[in-house]
Amino acid sequence: MSALSTYLATHQQRFRDELFEFLRIPSVSARSEHAADLQACAAWLRDKMQAAGLTTTIHETPGHPIVLGEWRGAGASAPTILVYGHYDVQPVEPLELWDSPPFEPEIRDGRIYARGSVDDKGQLYLHVKAIEAHLATAGRLPCNVIVLAEGEEEVGSDNLAAFVEAQAARLACDGVVISDSAMFAPGQPSILSSLRGLAYFQIDLEGPTVDLHSGSYGGAVVNPAMALARILATFHDADGRVAIPGFYDAVREWEPDVRAQIRTLPFDDAHFQAETGASALGGEAGWTTLERIWCRPTCEVNGLLSGYTGEGAKTVLPSRAMAKVSCRLVPDQAPGAIGDLMRRHVARVAPAGVRVTVTELHGGNPWRARLEGALFDAGRRALQRAYGKAPVIVGEGGSIPVVHDFARVLGAPVLLMGFGLPGENAHAPNEWMSEENYVKGTAAAAWLWEELGGGASGA
Repeated sequence: MSALSTYLATHQQRFRDELFEFLRIPSVSARSEHAADLQACAAWLRDKMQAAGLTTTIHETPGHPIVLGEWRGAGASAPTILVYGHYDVQPVEPLELWDSPPFEPEIRDGRIYARGSVDDKGQLYLHVKAIEAHLATAGRLPCNVIVLAEGEEEVGSDNLAAFVEAQAARLACDGVVISDSAMFAPGQPSILSSLRGLAYFQIDLEGPTVDLHSGSYGGAVVNPAMALARILATFHDADGRVAIPGFYDAVREWEPDVRAQIRTLPFDDAHFQAETGASALGGEAGWTTLERIWCRPTCEVNGLLSGYTGEGAKTVLPSRAMAKVSCRLVPDQAPGAIGDLMRRHVARVAPAGVRVTVTELHGGNPWRARLEGALFDAGRRALQRAYGKAPVIVGEGGSIPVVHDFARVLGAPVLLMGFGLPGENAHAPNEWMSEENYVKGTAAAAWLWEELGGGASGA
């Protein structure tokens, strides 16, 4: 075994223990009551990155801090690679559906259960440990390295683009590496080639000034809840296509050979359905399940609120109704343009008798890459070394808003090599990360630096 392999094996337990410390910090960016936890999490990460050998600073933003680590000992002639991740996590509700407390990590059946285990603390931290392993064994890395960790990814990365633009000279690099996605299947390493964007809205309806007795007023006053239901029902046609006029106008179609490659992947609809617990699959007609998730835009209702929802009966005609709606976007759709289409459509179909407001909460641009060049070749080789199997090329239905910003501002290729797995409950109760992937992912991240440096010390 090489010195690097020996170090990774010898310190495996410590790497896991440190991850557990990281996971115990309830860094929920969506909740103001966790603002101090976000600060504490940023400070913890700064200290660990510093201990790994990076020169590390915290940069305050109007929101949560950005942690920036740098190692530039390879010299001006060596390539510079930026590693991105996020230390903020999703809210944990509904808490009663967790089998163990979300911020008290546990290992069960080879899985690390905790909020943030896979999204994205585990995937971010394995890169920190891979860098540590190189610096501890060789005293250097074959490339200059920047590690950028933000605390607002789960709420739209509102302040990151401005930071990247302001610090573009400092962040100039030859490539960006991100691990915030999933492998296609257990044991099957993957490189991500596309991400859907996001346009997220809140639709508010107001009717009467107060809730009314449904017997005394029902049938004579427009019910905001029913009006909202009618509006939402216009979002799709009978074939599952989004029926908002102009919604597909900017969609860049996928190449036939890419669609053909997607259809060769060993994907099983029945297993996918069983994993979700749904009684049937659905979606836009004429597309496979993977194509619906990776290649097609969507419009989904994320939440509804109106009237009386407590125990028993209360016969009211509600005065207000609200829906949270998200649209996943594909190249070349733009969140702002989709927002304009959404507002016009809702105004056109809303019935008289209610006042309707559509508010854009946040969004992000879609992204698609051409997987060619030194960075992608090194990623393929590193994953092959760690898993003993060549990676497959996959897409992702979710969004990582900063990927588009990195490509736009820094002009650098972006390699997405994720170590999550399907069904890991990233935004749901009982989130988990494969313990094996935490170990092998750390090795893959370590081999990536060697491959970028053009050398190999052996596995």
